[in-house]
Amino acid sequence: MQLKILSTGSVGNCYILENEKEALIIELGLNFSKIKEALNFDLSKVVGALVTHEHGDHSGVGGKGIKDALKNGIAVYASAGTFDFFLINHHNAKIIKSKQAFQIGNFKILPFDVHHDVNEPLGFLIDHEETGRVLFVTDTTYIDYTFPNLNNIIIEANYCEEIIKEKLGSSWQSEFLKNRILKSHMSLNTCKETLLANDLSQVQKIVLIHLSDSNSDERKFKKVIEEATGKIVHVANNNQNLEFNKNPF
Repeated sequence: MQLKILSTGSVGNCYILENEKEALIIELGLNFSKIKEALNFDLSKVVGALVTHEHGDHSGVGGKGIKDALKNGIAVYASAGTFDFFLINHHNAKIIKSKQAFQIGNFKILPFDVHHDVNEPLGFLIDHEETGRVLFVTDTTYIDYTFPNLNNIIIEANYCEEIIKEKLGSSWQSEFLKNRILKSHMSLNTCKETLLANDLSQVQKIVLIHLSDSNSDERKFKKVIEEATGKIVHVANNNQNLEFNKNPF
């Protein structure tokens, strides 16, 4: 299995888990033509698309990413809160709920609730025979749960509090922006604590996603998580492909 990182961060997010037979899209915050290009214009292998929440960098401005996927015959799986925000009512708009598992293709998926400033945001626990159990979580201040038997992890590490304090200063505008970030995204420290709260003994790779352009430090983040976990850590970059399997060989 490959993890294709098409885009990550506040400009747009889109990831694809893909092997020779099937592909699962995660997030639709990218021009759909680029998603088709990444799939070599073969949408027949796409089993579906997961969307965590309504913000444009995850669902497209005005839900355009979701709407374009639906127009192209792709089933989109998201919460009622996400679809309702865009007034989407379509036979391929599949409403999913926290803690209610479902399967598309050979991917078994368990959605779970997270903490973000939208209606019904979700994270996903994804199970496939090639990847093993994958945790996908983004745009949340923290996670209420731990997850057994993880094999790979894709997790937000958006900002570092020290960098924010240094860059934003103390003006009221800065305080507003700082509070917005602190109450809607996962910090490096929370990311580290979240990882250490889980059993990482079977984890192959940890991929850090959605780093802030201005409030993060890629080298520092990678080093901190590597030293804390002892695992292989990648910082996601646009147009990056990673081997993403349960077993190292």
